[in-house]
Amino acid sequence: MGESTFSEFLSIRERAEKEFVRGNGSELDAIVPHEGSASVHTLQGETVTGAQNVAARYRKGAESFHRNGTSRFEIIHQSHEGNLGFWTGFQIATVQIGDMPRPANMRVRVTEIFRKDGGQWKLIHRHADVPSD
Repeated sequence: MGESTFSEFLSIRERAEKEFVRGNGSELDAIVPHEGSASVHTLQGETVTGAQNVAARYRKGAESFHRNGTSRFEIIHQSHEGNLGFWTGFQIATVQIGDMPRPANMRVRVTEIFRKDGGQWKLIHRHADVPSD
């Protein structure tokens, strides 16, 4: 992936998540760092740190999804300045994970932080949780 604007990158990021919830983690793997610092606070309450560990956690997570998943982002706010950017909002998804008998609808509150490295945006932090109604 060459130089891209932050808005173009967010489209790439959203497409990577659509593939992730269908069991394909390769597009997400391409936009996470594999060395240095990174972190994720997972929906399950787990905290993973270190770029190699985070990348491995995402790859493992993708394997648990069935091919019928769907996902879209509902962005409340996004911005970038220099080499840092973020978005916050909701991920609206229908997913089937592991031995779930049928797909389930999810609305997840998300904040993601990105760093531009060598002309490419990388996902360096994700925090996801289920909002209270």
